[in-house]
Amino acid sequence: MSYEVEHNIPKNEPTPQHTRRPDLSTFFSNLELVNTSTTQNSNAIPMPADMRAVFITLSDAFRSMRQDGGGSLLDTLIETLEADADSPPKEVEGVSDGFLDELDRVPKKSLKKADACPICGNPFLEDKFPLVVRLPCHKDHIFDLECIAPWLKLHATCPMDRKNLLLKKEPPLPPADEEEDGEYDEMFA
Repeated sequence: MSYEVEHNIPKNEPTPQHTRRPDLSTFFSNLELVNTSTTQNSNAIPMPADMRAVFITLSDAFRSMRQDGGGSLLDTLIETLEADADSPPKEVEGVSDGFLDELDRVPKKSLKKADACPICGNPFLEDKFPLVVRLPCHKDHIFDLECIAPWLKLHATCPMDRKNLLLKKEPPLPPADEEEDGEYDEMFA
């Protein structure tokens, strides 16, 4: 029995061709070995070979996403990951899961047909349920969460402009017209 018969697909109907994102399970299991933020031992440091493996597996996954030579952003990410693999940092410098959970979600209604993920190149609206996030550095820096999450787990920077996403913006100063003359207000003790 053929696949088409088993799944009740008419033989003359073309099957849709979707670009498949790579399986990142190996990357995330390697990341667990080096992520010391969740470890009980505060003095634990990851082994350099484990750190190298994390960068190599993500680099390989991004390389498999490259279509027809790929885009310049994907090439840049691969080069950065390979350089990090050659001289891995002592600790993972990425963002926490909480940071990823708090990223602004982009509603499907606000996406245009031409909008695509800068990493994988897939149009957002090809996915029936797109999970698109906006990075806090710029309103136009939107990505598939599946594509940007692995990068952010290793680097706390936007892949497009390299701004550090963990730096908090300074809160605005209070207006100068408030009472600052030093007079004692008897209403408050």
